Amino acid sequence: MATDGEGESARWPRRLYEEGDEPDPRFTLANERTFLAWIRTALALMAGGVGVEALNAVSAEPSDIRTVLAVALLLAGVLCSGTAFTRWVATERALRRGEPLPAPRLAPVLGYGLGVIGVAACVLLFVTGF
Repeated sequence: MATDGEGESARWPRRLYEEGDEPDPRFTLANERTFLAWIRTALALMAGGVGVEALNAVSAEPSDIRTVLAVALLLAGVLCSGTAFTRWVATERALRRGEPLPAPRLAPVLGYGLGVIGVAACVLLFVTGF
């Protein structure tokens, strides 16, 4: 295990790395890549929210529906970002303990949530001309 020169673990979060055995590095790296994919998804959602609100700001007739859509995309990005780390920790803990991996909780929420946002965007597009 890596140390910082004083005998303490230099890896964070310490309490995670203090339990269980070191898993195969391939699994740890795959877990990290998955975490980074969720972070990229969060950034894309937030960028979409900013883009929708920017469109709203420059349009001749600003729309409350566009603002709600922008806020929904931003909140989805925040949720995705916040949940990505807890998912990474839970998966890493399971790998270290030799337990089954936790069920994905964010994927269905994000999938259905984005489905609702997509339907709202389509309704906005066809009803109001966006």
